[in-house]
Amino acid sequence: MHKKLTLSIDEELIKFAHDFSKKTKKSISSLIEQYLKKLKNQTQTHDLSERTSNLYGIFNHHPIPSKKELREYFHEENHS
Repeated sequence: MHKKLTLSIDEELIKFAHDFSKKTKKSISSLIEQYLKKLKNQTQTHDLSERTSNLYGIFNHHPIPSKKELREYFHEENHS
């Protein structure tokens, strides 16, 4: 559900927002929404431990390896 939000922003930033909106063909509302979602996501990953945070999103572009692949990789790393 979308609701309206009124903001008080510096006039120069408003001009930039309008120009950027035209350039990217996205509404200012969608730009702000995307930014806030990204900020929320970053905040959530900062709540994780550093070790876990480093793993966050690691399989987004590659499939999760099988146990066999992980064992082979482990043995290569530890026996080389």
